[in-house]
Amino acid sequence: MSVRSAAGHGALLAAALVVAAAPVAAQQKPPVALRYTTGAPPKTPWVTQLERLQAAVAEETKGTLKIDGFIGAQLGNEQDTMQQVARGRIDMGGFSTNAVAIVVPELTLLVMPFYFRSVAESDCTLDALTKPLADLLGRRGLQFLSFSDVGVSDLAGKRPFVVPADVKGIKAASYGTKMSTIMWNTLGANSSPMGITEWAPAFQSGAIDTANTPSTFYVPSGLNKVAPVLSRLEMWSNPAFVLMNKGIYDRLAPEHREALARASSRTSAAENRKELRAFEAMVRGVHEKAGGQIANVTPAQREEWRKVMAPAWPQMVREIGGESEALFRQIEAARKSCEARS
Repeated sequence: MSVRSAAGHGALLAAALVVAAAPVAAQQKPPVALRYTTGAPPKTPWVTQLERLQAAVAEETKGTLKIDGFIGAQLGNEQDTMQQVARGRIDMGGFSTNAVAIVVPELTLLVMPFYFRSVAESDCTLDALTKPLADLLGRRGLQFLSFSDVGVSDLAGKRPFVVPADVKGIKAASYGTKMSTIMWNTLGANSSPMGITEWAPAFQSGAIDTANTPSTFYVPSGLNKVAPVLSRLEMWSNPAFVLMNKGIYDRLAPEHREALARASSRTSAAENRKELRAFEAMVRGVHEKAGGQIANVTPAQREEWRKVMAPAWPQMVREIGGESEALFRQIEAARKSCEARS
C-alpha cells in the first residue's frame, strides 16, 4: 500500500470515528442551567418548593434543563435580585409581592390594607386573576411561573392593638411606600420609614411602637423578642411569585419552555399556601411557648379596621399609577365573584 493510499485510509478511519462518536458527544452535552434566587433560608417551605421544582424540571426534561438554587440571599436581598431578574442578570427566583412591586408597582393592590374580607377571599381573587397578572408581568419583562405565599401580615408591638383607636397617635414603622404612608395616616398613627433590619433596635429604643409583619418573619428574625405581642388582624395576605426573566424564557427551546410550565404546575397554588400556613402556625406556636402573646381579634373588631381603611383605598389606587386603575377594576370584579360564591 502506498503512503498516499495509507493516508487516505487513515483519513476515512478518522472520519468514521468522528461520526460514530457524535451521538455520544451529543448525549454528554451539559444541561442548560438556570440560576434561581431566593432569600429563604434552609428548611423552610420556600426552599422545599424550590427543591420540588428542581426535581420536576430534571424529570420533565430528562436532565437537559436544570435549576441551580441559591438560597438564603446568596445572590443578594430580594429587592436587589428582583431587579436583576428583570434585567436578565439572574434567570429566575421566588419573590414576595413587595419585591415584585419594585418592577410592577400595580401589584401592591394585592396587599391593600384590609381590602379583602378574609384570607380565603384573597386566595380566591388571586387565583381568578392568574392570567391578567401573568399578562401584566409579561409586559414588564417577567414570565410568571407559579404562586406561593409569604404569610398574613399582623401588627407586632409591646401591647395588643385590637381596634383602630389603639394605634391612634402611636409611632409606626413604615415600609416607605405610598400605600404604607396612606395607611398609617388614615389610622392616625405617626409613620417612620425604615428598613426591616432597623425595626428591632427601633423597638428597643422606643423609636417605634408597632410594625406590620408576617409571622414568618416576626418569629424567625427574632423581632418577637423585642415586640412580644402579635395582634392577629390579618391586615392582608402576602402572595409570592415564582418568576423568570421573559427574554431568557423566550430564548429557551420550545420543549424546555413546555417542560418548565408542566413542572411549575405540578404543585398547585393551594398546596403551596397550605405548606406555608402550616409553617405560620408552627412559628406562632413557638412564639407562644417562649412566652410571647398572640392577641386575637373578633370578626366585628376586624371589620372596624376595614371600615376605617375603606375611604383610603381609592387614593391608594391613584397614587400607585401605571395600570393600577384597570387592574383594580379586575380585582374588584374577581373579589365580588368570590364573595358571591362563598
